[in-house]
Amino acid sequence: MKIGILGGGQLGRMLIQSALKYDDEFYTLDPAADAPCHNISYFTQGNFNDYQTVLDFGQDKDVVTIEIEHVNADALEELEKKGVKVVPNSRIIKTIQQKILQKEFYKEHNIPSPDFQTVQNKSEISFAVPFVQKMNTGGYDGKGVQVIRTEDDLKNLWDAPSVLENLVDIDKELSVIVARNENGETRIFPVTEMVADPKLNLLDFNICPTMLNENTECQISAITEKFLQAVNSPGLFAIELFLDKNGKVWVNETAPRLHNSGHQSQEGNSNSQFEQMYRVVKNLPLADTDANGYSGMLNLVGAEGFTGRVIYKGLDEALKLPKTYVHLYGKTETKPGRKMGHINVLADSREELMEKLVKIKEMVQVIAE
Repeated sequence: MKIGILGGGQLGRMLIQSALKYDDEFYTLDPAADAPCHNISYFTQGNFNDYQTVLDFGQDKDVVTIEIEHVNADALEELEKKGVKVVPNSRIIKTIQQKILQKEFYKEHNIPSPDFQTVQNKSEISFAVPFVQKMNTGGYDGKGVQVIRTEDDLKNLWDAPSVLENLVDIDKELSVIVARNENGETRIFPVTEMVADPKLNLLDFNICPTMLNENTECQISAITEKFLQAVNSPGLFAIELFLDKNGKVWVNETAPRLHNSGHQSQEGNSNSQFEQMYRVVKNLPLADTDANGYSGMLNLVGAEGFTGRVIYKGLDEALKLPKTYVHLYGKTETKPGRKMGHINVLADSREELMEKLVKIKEMVQVIAE
């Protein structure tokens, strides 16, 4: 089968790496000539936001999927009309890639999400501080999101179409990855807890399992059920959640694709999110997702003050550690804040897991020549 992927980044790379044990041809489209997928797929350099480029790329494929949501969804809709299978479908990609439509989708389907106002420009804003401003399009990895805490912060408002939403008093940030194939079969990965780097607003550690009470687990189960019914499309989706200090669970946002918060599943679960995504794309029976004890992940991110050819300082020491698994993304150039890889860890207890993650974070630095 010819499988096309819009985006040639690390998510596509790990999907292809996982699927190489099967018999398919993978094609990727990315604007960067040295994208992580360029040397492990039939690679086309091109703009996945350009209508004609996406149409030309997809029209001879059996299936087209995405590893980034900021793509030309109109071209995907046209491909569907021409008989090309698109996973997830163009309708849900269009809904999720615009924060305004995404928030209205949650409201329409009674999926709990913080109260919000949508605006086209900053003159329309009538929302009490503190609040979060999310730009309607283009944001990811903490970009396009800012917290307005005081009246003085209002001077920093972006004059662009945005969602403004209540600031949640967060106890924990959680993520749940759900999958559905064309036959309607669904699988849900165990919930993971995300620990963010407060400076970069990027995921720092991701740990599984989480320590949640029965009430919280019931709320998350209800959210995933409502979401899968409402989305009505094959796909793999990462639902990012807030657990507030009153015990209420809110949906922060959803990614219609593979996600950073699912990386620990590579060694931490019976099957990874990448195996699951492959099965979704092929409409195969979905894989089991049971957790293998305690697992965690830390991102390898370009250090401040270093730009150029990458060096992974301390990586040799990390490779000596038991139950420690390195995944590099094939990116030759580092810059501050750039995701260059990640390390997964297995442990027998949460305490041991956190100890190992903190130790590795101090041990490994992503610097430049």
